[in-house]
Amino acid sequence: MTYACSVFAHAMSSILKKLQTVQNKFCRKTMDAHWSVKNSVFHGGLGLPTINLFMKDASKRFFDMAQSHPNPLIASVATYKLPPAHHFLRRPRNILSDPSDALTSEVKRFTEAKKMILS
Repeated sequence: MTYACSVFAHAMSSILKKLQTVQNKFCRKTMDAHWSVKNSVFHGGLGLPTINLFMKDASKRFFDMAQSHPNPLIASVATYKLPPAHHFLRRPRNILSDPSDALTSEVKRFTEAKKMILS
């Protein structure tokens, strides 16, 4: 999965959502949880990152390593600059610059609330 992270940096959100659904089902089965337990509780309580967050972190690590690669061609490909806002072509989806999905945002809020309660 780590090797494919550079590919998932530009994956469609529907593909990432399907992967997240599979992860949620595995979590629910593993924890033998009731259907009413929210998915954010699994991720926040277990410290398990969402697919979106995992792909974002792995893609960032991949591109950081590629930018410092000794081969100048690989280093030049790894730098990605956003086109101007008024550019007529739609830019590809980029997990590094796109906002987080709803589940990832909810998990972050859950984790922050848990930290406040513990401290």
